[in-house]
Parts: sequence; structure tokens; C-alpha cells
Amino acid sequence: MKVKIANNAGFCFGVKRAMNMAWHELEERENGIYALGPLIHNKQAVSKYEDRGLKTVNDLNDIPSNESVIIRSHGVGEDIYIQSKEKDINVIDTTCPFVKKIHNIAKDYSEKGYKIIVIGDKNHPEVIGINGWCNEDAIIIKTLDEIDQLNLDANEKYCVVSQTTINLDLYNSIVEKLSERLNDIVFKNTICSATKERQFSAKELSKEVDCMIVIGGKHSSNTQKLVNICSGIVPTFAIETKDELDINELKKFNIIGVTAGASTPDWIITEVINFIESI
Repeated sequence: MKVKIANNAGFCFGVKRAMNMAWHELEERENGIYALGPLIHNKQAVSKYEDRGLKTVNDLNDIPSNESVIIRSHGVGEDIYIQSKEKDINVIDTTCPFVKKIHNIAKDYSEKGYKIIVIGDKNHPEVIGINGWCNEDAIIIKTLDEIDQLNLDANEKYCVVSQTTINLDLYNSIVEKLSERLNDIVFKNTICSATKERQFSAKELSKEVDCMIVIGGKHSSNTQKLVNICSGIVPTFAIETKDELDINELKKFNIIGVTAGASTPDWIITEVINFIESI
């Protein structure tokens, strides 16, 4: 049995930066620090940080005044910064710079009178955060078919941004369809480069192997995109840890490909690879 590993698997720049910043803060404090929402979409990694003193909450009201809070890499809406200041809560901002760029675009174009369209999942924290920079008035599109259900005004001005982890092919399809319906529209391809590279590498590796293993959190958007890409080419197994692998199932394949989402730590990837190689 041979194992081949995709290029660009595991932590992306934004996640690595956020995790390093959070760990530094934990090392500097005896009483821990708060995080607004799970630091990343990987419960194994978050658990390690919580053991070190990270206190995860889902509401700013759960944080006492004069404490500090980590804003995770997915980012948040503008109101969170305003509320934090009002409550005297110190903000440690680990928002990914690529996401912060989208916030600036959404705010800038919204103030110029453009209607903001976000290509992404309305329930994902990154998209919720983006919407919070344009008065929570964005039109959010997840699939190509949803465009037909929208009441779009051809005389309005629109600016289109995307969730950083959206599938590039989906983005291009939606852009093409919107271009046919709207006259005054600005497109900002805000899919991050790491996402594009990771998806391309996974797609290419899937063509060279008998099956793919995609490692990542069940709630990780970019991980699920990788699963969709790989499963369209070869049998694909989506796991969070090596404990989910079925030895008898893997023995059916000669060459196994491995990739991982942007929130998957190196140590989890290594455990999976070592497990497969031991079969």
C-alpha cells in the first residue's frame, strides 16, 4: 500500500497565524482568555487550547468587562467591535487578513450605494461576519439555482464577493449567470489563494490514486469542499482522526491519497499517515 500526500494540505496561513497568536496569549496569562466561538473548525485542536486555558463562548455577553476576547480567523461583524468597546472588553483580533480584506470591500462598496452579494453559506461564521460589514443587508447565494429565485433589479449597482473557501468552479458559474442578469456589477474574487491551491492539488492527486482520505472537521467548509471535489473522481473517506478509518476497507486499495482542510493540525495528519503505512 502506497500513500501519496497532496501539496498544500493542512493549516493555511490565516489559521496558523490565528493559532499562534492565541497560543501566545495563553502563555502570557495565568487565568486563560476568552474566544468568541470555536477558534477553528477542528475540535481536537480546540480541545488542546481549552486544556491550556482557552474559554470558548458564543455570546459577547458571557464575557465580563475588562477581560480579553480572541476574535477567530473567520472574523466577525462590525457590531462586535463596537459592543466590545462599550463593555470595556479588550479585543485580540486574529481575523485572517484575506477575510479582513472582504470586510473592507463590503463596507466600502455598501457605503457607495452598491448592494452586496456574497457567494457562500449564510450559516458559516465567515459569511455572517462579512454580512455584518454591510448593515447585514447582503444577498447570500450558496448555489447556482438560487439565482433564479432572487428578485434582482437590473438598474441597481451590485458588488460580488465570496467566502474564502468557496469552490472556484462554483464561483465562476455564479459570476457568469449574474453577468447575464445585471448591468452594473463589480466582481471581487475573494477566494483565498491557499484555498485555490488546496482544491487544485486535491483534484490532481485524486486522478493518481485509488481512493482519497480527506482529514478535517465535520463543520469545516473548506474540508467539505475538498470532499466534494475528490469524491467526484475516486472513492473518498472524510475523517477527523485516524480512529475513523476502516482497515478492511483501506486494504481494497493500492494507492491512497491524503489531503486535509485548512484547520487540520500537522500532528493529526501525521497520525493518519503513520496509521495507513502500518497496515
